[in-house]
Amino acid sequence: MLELQFDDLVAAPPVVLVVEDDPGLRTLLMRTLRENGFQVLSAGSGPEMLRCLDGAQVDMILLDVMLPGANGFDLCRAVRQTSSVPIIIVSARGDEADRLVGLELGADDYVPKPFSAKELIARIRATLRRTRGQVGPAARAPRAQLSFAGWTVDPAARELVSPEGVAVELSGAEFDLLLAFLSHPQRVIGRERLLELSRARLADASDRSIDVLVSRLRRKLAGAGDGAVIRTVRGVGYMLAHPVKRV
Repeated sequence: MLELQFDDLVAAPPVVLVVEDDPGLRTLLMRTLRENGFQVLSAGSGPEMLRCLDGAQVDMILLDVMLPGANGFDLCRAVRQTSSVPIIIVSARGDEADRLVGLELGADDYVPKPFSAKELIARIRATLRRTRGQVGPAARAPRAQLSFAGWTVDPAARELVSPEGVAVELSGAEFDLLLAFLSHPQRVIGRERLLELSRARLADASDRSIDVLVSRLRRKLAGAGDGAVIRTVRGVGYMLAHPVKRV
């Protein structure tokens, strides 16, 4: 049995890029982030965001949906074509349909406005733990890797390689969901338990957010040659259908 755990590591202050067209809210977000130990960059539009990404190393994007020109969904899609940088969408459009669109496009989390500063900081830190923090004992062995259905996973490097030897890009939330499945192979895991294991603080387990995340991961794992890698157990949850080995 593989028990993967996530540790907080002391590192250089993460750089968060705040993309928000409201000057007052942008200033408030920047101040809140700085007070909580983050380095902050800001942009008021899509073109400004892209210039920041070209000129600086960014650890996370805090992305508003309602922007002039290209909206946040368009920008999320564009970033995901070339980068796995964590993205948290913040938007006044908080209904389930909009959350699902954001998650389908590759966002790691979706925070509806209005939100408390404490909740936002907690979500940012949780997402950064998933994407920057390294996992525990299973990954601390020298270059320990995991294998299933021809796929290879390096938990420490957060890399997934297909049976054909091609690296497959996963978002932070997708990779953590995969680790949750790998730690409980060939066992049915309920939706609420998956949220807990993967630390995917996307939404309540009662909505479809975890289903969207599973669907995204399943599409990227398609073509393993022996049926679905992740199987749906109707009315119960999901299961990684293959054994997992250390390699």
